[in-house]
Amino acid sequence: MPWQVEYRKGVWLPQIGWWLDARARAAHSFITHAHSDHIARHQETICTPATARFLHARLPGRRTVIELPFGRTHPLEFGVATTLHPAGHILGSCQVQLESTEHGSLLYTGDFKLRPGLAAEACATPPADVLVMETTFGLPRYRFPPDTEVIAGIVAFCREALAAGNTPVLLCYSLGKSQEVLRGLADSALPVMVHSEVRRFCHLYEELGVDFPPYREFNARDLAGHIVICPPHASGLLARIPAARMAAVTGWALDPGAIYRLRCHAAFPLSDHADFDDLLRFVDLVRPRRVFTVHGFAREFAATLRARGVDALALGCANQLDLPLPGVARPGSP
Repeated sequence: MPWQVEYRKGVWLPQIGWWLDARARAAHSFITHAHSDHIARHQETICTPATARFLHARLPGRRTVIELPFGRTHPLEFGVATTLHPAGHILGSCQVQLESTEHGSLLYTGDFKLRPGLAAEACATPPADVLVMETTFGLPRYRFPPDTEVIAGIVAFCREALAAGNTPVLLCYSLGKSQEVLRGLADSALPVMVHSEVRRFCHLYEELGVDFPPYREFNARDLAGHIVICPPHASGLLARIPAARMAAVTGWALDPGAIYRLRCHAAFPLSDHADFDDLLRFVDLVRPRRVFTVHGFAREFAATLRARGVDALALGCANQLDLPLPGVARPGSP
């Protein structure tokens, strides 16, 4: 019997009773990474050692956590074995590969990035019969420029703001994006201050072996001449920065009018997710027999895959309207 895959409060695998990135408390759930929209206080969790460190920092308390290093196989019930592979999203982020003689192989990407980053492990592409993939940027308009080009633009923005007597503020998520940007600024020799939450995760990265250029925790008294890296929601800190020039660092920077929606002076498309071309490339590399898409433009990307001859469905969406019935032409068809 093939794998059964459902989407409710996360991806649910009823044949083995495990969730993948459940968003509410569950008995058993894999956690692919420690961003807040992928974690909860589960009774039992499997994740990488790095994700376990971030998880305890975000959700302190007692729980059963099985720390599974990349490439090591762990037996589950019902004759299923699991192996975690790097996802390239943030440090410690993983893909979950399940192997069963009865169901075949299944690969769940979680959030992933195929392009190599500066502060995360390189993404793996193991083969699988069934692929459950994140499709945040699953439309053709989301094609990111090279990261080196984007970082050069960020550095230029910061230099121009400082030359004008302003304080450049880079709005980045505290876990993952901030560390990527901080490492990207290494060759600029620009002085950097970071929000306390960013500093907390930078220290964990350093304990896990990642080096950064010099940085300091934010101090309003010594602010002159510094770049500030902080989360977008840090309104208290932002209110203490006079003459701030704010730039959002996000893949959504490619959207028309992004600076107005994000309420900033500039936006740079540096993302920790795969863009449209890399989503397609990932499917080509994994060579699945069936694909389930989830998150973002899941329905649209599933339709793109079907047009390329791939058996693909979007989880949690009304796919039946996209599937042609025998002898019935779609609206607008010849």
